[in-house]
Amino acid sequence: MLSKKVSQITPSYTIGISTKVKALKQEGKTIVDLSIGEPDFFIPEKATERGVEAFHTNQTKYDLVPGLITLREAIVEKLKSENGVLYTPSDIVVSSGAKHAITNSLLAILDQGDEVILPVPYWTSYPEMIKICGGVPVLLQTNKTDQFKMTLESLKAHHTTKTKMLFINNPSNPTGAVYTKEELIPIVNYCIDNGIYILSDEIYERICYTDSFTSIPSISEAAKANTILINGLSKSAAMTGLRIGYTASSPEIAKAIATIQGHLVSHPSLASQWAGVGALTESKTEIDQMVAVYKSRREALIKQLNTMKGIEYITPDGAFYLYLNIGSIKEHVAFEGAFSLKVCDDLLNDYNLAVVPGIAFGTDDYIRLSYATELSLVQEGLKRIETYLQSKLNA
Repeated sequence: MLSKKVSQITPSYTIGISTKVKALKQEGKTIVDLSIGEPDFFIPEKATERGVEAFHTNQTKYDLVPGLITLREAIVEKLKSENGVLYTPSDIVVSSGAKHAITNSLLAILDQGDEVILPVPYWTSYPEMIKICGGVPVLLQTNKTDQFKMTLESLKAHHTTKTKMLFINNPSNPTGAVYTKEELIPIVNYCIDNGIYILSDEIYERICYTDSFTSIPSISEAAKANTILINGLSKSAAMTGLRIGYTASSPEIAKAIATIQGHLVSHPSLASQWAGVGALTESKTEIDQMVAVYKSRREALIKQLNTMKGIEYITPDGAFYLYLNIGSIKEHVAFEGAFSLKVCDDLLNDYNLAVVPGIAFGTDDYIRLSYATELSLVQEGLKRIETYLQSKLNA
């Protein structure tokens, strides 16, 4: 008999979409796939060179559980120079992707039944990770008028005696919203004053289109002590398949995370870690060029969205997603269960377009599409969405 945990986990919507896309492609159909949050760039040249060199020099044996000291030193320097926060290598634990870093952190902090406040919309795996690790996700509904960012008042309303942690994803997947320093300070101080850990997932922080990005641990020494910072190289350096993420935290938490990781996986692939060194120390120009491309795509897509009828959107200040409100057609669509799932099925089956239903992120009137792919494909995707919307509104 399977564990009760398995029965409590919601299957991944994105995996379901991917399975359908593969099946349609096998039937010979050409699908415009905007569902995947994966950069359409190859990893930086120096990252590749460092990874290949690791094999040629036989860097293939066991190493330190928290990660290569060279990589952790590079992460410390990155956090100092780019984010304005000081850590030591012993505060860093390198993991097999940011997902793994989050899971390690939850295992280190949560006891059975502890509550974790999770703003909606959330990245699809967050509530399931919390449940797997014994916690209880407490969903905090946000408003589109606030760009789906939580406020201090909404945080206070969801705080109970069981609250152990607050999740913050900044910039946000799926909305691309970015918290300002002024918005973060009262939230962070409230958590400090009330003994609530902050798990700050900043995996998209390098892909930010605002004038400045505020990393939560940089706000104050107390904020740093109270926060587990999550980051990695999948998005910023297009290293999705190499699986390098990391945590930066207090020495006590870092030691706990390393202890857990030591029993579960030891450490990530050494070749991937050496590629990470190359990405962090020798690839700034290439990463800047990637971000510039994402920004130019965003500008072109916003212009197109502004000409479309029957649709509202959140202007993304970071990441590479568009979160589109398609609630205008809700009364014109026959559906059972999730409205956004029906819309996505229609788009895939009738328009050969793959996007992600908003129900996967906790908001059923929305769909998410990624512009981490060729601009012309995203523009074509928006045209197909507009055609679909108009067919419903004019029916």
